[in-house]
Amino acid sequence: MIKNDTWITQMAAKGMISPFEPQLMRKVDGLPVISYGLSSYGYDLRLSPSEFRIFKHIPGTVVDPKNFNPANLEPAQLHEGEDGHHFILPAHSYGLGVALERLEVPENVTVVCIGKSTYARCGIIANLTPAEAGWRGYLTLEFSNSSSADCRIYANEGVVQLLFLEGAPCAISYETRRGKYQDQPEKVTLARV
Repeated sequence: MIKNDTWITQMAAKGMISPFEPQLMRKVDGLPVISYGLSSYGYDLRLSPSEFRIFKHIPGTVVDPKNFNPANLEPAQLHEGEDGHHFILPAHSYGLGVALERLEVPENVTVVCIGKSTYARCGIIANLTPAEAGWRGYLTLEFSNSSSADCRIYANEGVVQLLFLEGAPCAISYETRRGKYQDQPEKVTLARV
């Protein structure tokens, strides 16, 4: 069953989301922002300003998830404008960011991360990714710019929505199996095998 705002608030008080914004924020200091915080049946996660990386083409190389070469990613500059801090994701490119909020997923819940419509309407696709039962850390977020124009992705503002799905307790959680992405820091975590 999908969990509602009341449940999310109760679980956030127990450390499930930190920092936690108990309402949907659409303005900060009187200025409009891409919404973040608690919604009816989800939580809009923010993009951390700490790091954003963009895939670059290196002639003669292939990106290999079993032997990932960090040289295939280059750091993106954090820009400051009157509309806020942002990274620029070039047209037809792919980038990795990290969530500002830290998660501690309960043992009977799986979290699905989906894109926000504001970015989707600009051609930004956020990959659908899960945070399994018992997972904790800062999510690495994946974005594809399918448009023919460069696009800003704003730090400290909403970038994806989390949906919390509760089920019967699983036999082996992410924590129990010692998943390879457990306890991710607030930085981009590369592919691991």
